Amino acid sequence: MKLKNDIIAVMEAMNPSFFQKHPLFKDLLSLAGFIAAIILGTVFLNTFIYRSYNVVGGSMENTLHGEDRVIVNRAAVSWAHFMGEEYVPERGQIIVFLNEDEKKAEEYKAAGVANPMTCTVPDNVNDQYIIKRVIAFPGERVQVKNGEMKIYPNADSTEGIIYDAEWRKSETDGPKEYTSGEVDMVVPEGELFVSGDNREGSNSWDSRNGLGTIPYCRIIGPVVMRLFPLDKIRTF
Repeated sequence: MKLKNDIIAVMEAMNPSFFQKHPLFKDLLSLAGFIAAIILGTVFLNTFIYRSYNVVGGSMENTLHGEDRVIVNRAAVSWAHFMGEEYVPERGQIIVFLNEDEKKAEEYKAAGVANPMTCTVPDNVNDQYIIKRVIAFPGERVQVKNGEMKIYPNADSTEGIIYDAEWRKSETDGPKEYTSGEVDMVVPEGELFVSGDNREGSNSWDSRNGLGTIPYCRIIGPVVMRLFPLDKIRTF
């Protein structure tokens, strides 16, 4: 057996493989494979596990501020879709979702359709991703009046609930006290009523004032962490 192995070793030495003749090429190929694995892994994580976004503007003050960097839990949405279901967030969660397709919005508006949002993924849309707080679910009635936003379990309910106090951690963390606008509507099936936390005047474009309710299919995921600024890291 040893003699056979020695013969094989001698033959390999006399007829070296391509990689033995070109060790640098082997190293480059290994490096390329390593880089490709990193890229594919990053794409997988960014598509199915998590994503990060920069907050633009002040519509979520005092909870989030412009230039804050947040991490979104994409895995929750991916798992729901894998199970053949729509992802349904919790009330009070802050979510990131796809903006409307501006061209489609004009078509719907011309046709007299109240909600311009569709499940079509938009391309080349300004402010393509939007961040807001989940306020109400299908069948619930939302009323904004006298600076307050109340949620009723259904269209016939007479007792509304104000959730802002539950979400307001302090005067500098959570929804601001005053909510502008006059709204009285029932959330359509398969959609969400969302709002920014900075609701006075026109500080937040949301379901109260022109954005419309949000189909579940447009949700990217819930915000789970603020990663930047470093001195304000927190979870949600």
